[in-house]
Amino acid sequence: MANMGKMLREAQRLQQEMAKAQADIAEIARDYDVGGGAVRAVARGDGTLTEIHIRPDVLAEADVEMLEDMVLTAVNGAIGEVHKAAEKRMSSVTGGMNIPGLF
Repeated sequence: MANMGKMLREAQRLQQEMAKAQADIAEIARDYDVGGGAVRAVARGDGTLTEIHIRPDVLAEADVEMLEDMVLTAVNGAIGEVHKAAEKRMSSVTGGMNIPGLF
């Protein structure tokens, strides 16, 4: 029975660490730029896109389709960077174990 108590305490500790990691991930912000900084997007770990910057000179030179492609690439890149950071943070809690559905 003592072993069961130890297992329960360890599970509670892991649950607390996971909750802390998830809170940390929500605060992560990563940016990604395309076109040499012509378009930059910033995404957060809570799934929000917080910023999009378009250099004014791009508006004068770019056609709408190219600008849309650049914005889409910047947003997807920022989201990808957040996912990488989140996976790294969760890996520190799980010891590198891949737990399906965790993130």
